[in-house]
Amino acid sequence: MSWKNDRIGAANRGENPMVLARMKSGFAVIGDTQFLPGYCVLLPSKGVNTLNDLTYKQRTDYLLDMSLIGDAIQEVCQPRRINFSIYGNTDAFLHAHIFPRYDWEPEERKPYPVWQYSPDMWRDSQYQYREEAHRELKEKLSQQLQQLMQKAYEE
Repeated sequence: MSWKNDRIGAANRGENPMVLARMKSGFAVIGDTQFLPGYCVLLPSKGVNTLNDLTYKQRTDYLLDMSLIGDAIQEVCQPRRINFSIYGNTDAFLHAHIFPRYDWEPEERKPYPVWQYSPDMWRDSQYQYREEAHRELKEKLSQQLQQLMQKAYEE
């Protein structure tokens, strides 16, 4: 899985199989884990450390793209809300997490960030992205995102 060692470079080379769409600021990718179906990540087109390393225009494009991914997830997965987060503590490069949150989640999890889910949820093979289990979701998210980008980038 060498593409995982350089996700941004692999996306630019067309070798990252998780890519949903090329966007103005980078790449929308489906998350490695899908215990919250529709979880996505926005990777920048070039590796930078933080949002603050981008120009103002690049920041605007990045945050718009992040919100478009949220719109696509909302339309396809119908969650109760979307959570957006940018950290960079574990993987020290800019990337944004876009998490759908659902009514069916355990009550004790709903008010807290997804990072407080058990580590088992993040590693359990049943929740890892698998083409045979998640291809349809990936395709729907990609199609919806293409439609939203066309509309948003024309304005």
